[in-house]
Formats: sequence, C-alpha cells, structure tokens
Amino acid sequence: MTAVLDRPTAATPRRRRRRPRITSLLSVTVLTVAAVLVVAPLVWALSTSLRTPATSFDQPPHWIPTHPIWSNYQAVFQKVPLGTFFLNSALVTGLIVVGQLITSTMSGYAFAMVRFRGNKALFAVILATMMVPLQTTIIPVFLIIKYLGLTDTSMALVLPAVGGAFGTFLMRQYFLQMPRELGEAARVDGASHFQVFARIYAPMARAPMATLAVLTFSAYWNEFFRPLIFLQSTDKFTLPLGLVSLQGTLGTGSISIVLAGVVIALIPSVLIFVAAQRYFVEGIVAGSFR
Repeated sequence: MTAVLDRPTAATPRRRRRRPRITSLLSVTVLTVAAVLVVAPLVWALSTSLRTPATSFDQPPHWIPTHPIWSNYQAVFQKVPLGTFFLNSALVTGLIVVGQLITSTMSGYAFAMVRFRGNKALFAVILATMMVPLQTTIIPVFLIIKYLGLTDTSMALVLPAVGGAFGTFLMRQYFLQMPRELGEAARVDGASHFQVFARIYAPMARAPMATLAVLTFSAYWNEFFRPLIFLQSTDKFTLPLGLVSLQGTLGTGSISIVLAGVVIALIPSVLIFVAAQRYFVEGIVAGSFR
C-alpha cells in the first residue's frame, strides 16, 4: 500500500510543465502590453507629423496616413532655427556626458576600491541627494550661476550637471565586482591609485560607462526645465526649449509641425541607444549582481 502511494503519477510532471508555460505566457503578455503602451505614443506622433492638422484627431485614429505630408518637416526648419538649437543641445549634452563619465567613473572607483575614513557615510550622503527634487535646489543653483556671471550661457547648464549621484552609484556597483588583487599587485609594483584606475580598471569598465553615457545623454538631451530657467537668448536655446515656439501664440500652431519637430528631436537618442544597445544591456546586468 505504501509503495502504491509513493509512486509518482503521470499528472505530476504535466503540472510541473504547465506552470512554466503559464508563467512564460503571462510574462510575454505583460511585456507585450508594456511595449504597446510605450510605442503607441511614438507611432501616433510619427503618424500625426505626416498629416494635416484637420485630420490629426480623427476618431477612430488613423495610425497610417493615406497621403503623407512631408512638407511638415520642411516647415519646422522654416519656422525656427532648428540647426542652431540642435548644435546647442549637442554641445551642452556632449559636455555633460563627458563630464559625468570622468567624475562618476573616478568617484565610483574611489568608493569601491580605495579605503578611507568615512567612505560609507560620504557615499550615503551622495545617494541621499538623489532624493532631493531638482526644483528645491534650482534657486540656490541659479544664484551661484548668477554670481559666477554664467547666466544665459551654455556653461550654466553644463557645470551643475557634471557630477551625478546615480552615475557614482552605477560605477561603484560595477567596480565592486572587479578583483582587488589586480590593483593590489599594481600598488606593490609602485603604481599610484590614479595609474591603477587609468591603466587597469577603467579599460575594464566600458560596459557601465556606455550605459551611463546613454542614460545621461537621454536625460539631458530632452531636458526642458533648467534651460527654461537659465537661458534667455533665442540663439542659446537648446532643442526642447526651442521647439516650444512651434506651438505659436496661445497654442495656435500646427500640431503636425510640432510633432514633426518632436520626431526630429528623438532621432539622436534612438540612434545612440541602438548603437550602444549591447553595452547598455551588459552594463545594466553587470551592475545588478552586487
């Protein structure tokens, strides 16, 4: 009787097989819904940028325009100095990305590999700054920028954004996974901390550096709040701030032309993400195991 009860039934492996299949099906369903929610607004923006304003809000919406109007993109360049805005954004964002890569990589290495008094406490303070909204510090930052005489300049946007708590955290998590023995051996041979960092650990950190570069570029390329506060001259405007003028007085501009400008502004972010996708995924996965 005991042998009969202990004997595995045919239904047991079937139940075990069904559970992974149900889990996979639910995962695919959730990811599909999330992907649709993210992609649908982008598709609608692209579709509307190729239509007339009169047909932009048809019900039900037409996702594929029957007669694309490519002149909407030409009108963007005619209404605003898009080339100037583009170059301003490229300059500001490029300097911020380079600055964040340098400061975050070096500070992340210091917190992960260099032993000094107050290491954990100082790192906790840096992480705490991530909890402070930008709006609460914008007035002190503006006063400092004004005192330095940098108002209405690109440096007003670059300098406050050179260092970042998130970048320091990301790089520290990656460096914590690297073997300390490499640095200790180099230190025994007489190398300084900077030489150990520059010649050994920094070349090994390309994946998280690419991740940080993509995230930083995406955040500051699309930034609107700080340029609105610090910039007054039209020829200094960045792309998000300059595209606002496409709305016209009291929002009377063409929605199709506005969305054409938005689509143009999205192209650099998409291209950079596609180019660095492999390193981006590798850096995110690598930094999640500690």
